[in-house]
Amino acid sequence: MRIGQLLGTGRSADVYELDEQWVLRRYRLGLDAGREMPVMSYLSASGYPVPRLGPLPASAGPGDLVLQRLTGPTMLESLVSGELGGGEGSAMLAGLLADLHTVPARLSTDPEDRILHLDLHPGNVMLTADGPVVIDWSNTEEGPPALDRAMTALILAQVAVDPHIPAAAGARALLDTLMPLLAADDGIPARHLAAAAARRAANPTMSPAELALIGEASALVAVLSG
Repeated sequence: MRIGQLLGTGRSADVYELDEQWVLRRYRLGLDAGREMPVMSYLSASGYPVPRLGPLPASAGPGDLVLQRLTGPTMLESLVSGELGGGEGSAMLAGLLADLHTVPARLSTDPEDRILHLDLHPGNVMLTADGPVVIDWSNTEEGPPALDRAMTALILAQVAVDPHIPAAAGARALLDTLMPLLAADDGIPARHLAAAAARRAANPTMSPAELALIGEASALVAVLSG
């Protein structure tokens, strides 16, 4: 496997070019990619927009994933550039969450449980010529859909309440238009918001400044949830 240039880097993984069709996503911090591969395969078979999985070479490590190479900006990039309006972005996020939560759980025997992304925000949606594709399934679990909605809202709210981020106003506008759409899908009960906040607080990739904003962000989501 010849690894090409670095294409992007995130909180926990780097993405490298392999060829025109495939990229290598390599986790740092000793994370194992094996848990998310069957989930992505299951979602792809269900028709949900995720990157296709490629064959892993013999030299691959436990933190490696070979993924379809996607062409297009992230939703975040399109929102910042103005190519995508906030209302359209909110509708797209709400639709991606709603569509995901129509897919039955793969393992859980609870009929109410669904596949959860738990990190579905504009930076994890690629806008391709074939439509939006949801990336980065490292946090995926099965559970109540309201927890997934709470995580998305809380992530946006953390940006919205951060006075040091230029995109704060845009995140607040996106959140303001997103929350009524999430309310139409049974909203965000307080217990699920509390669970989302606890998960964010336990995230080892969060900076002290980000952790300090969780309380204020949770309060904002609670107010917007009514």
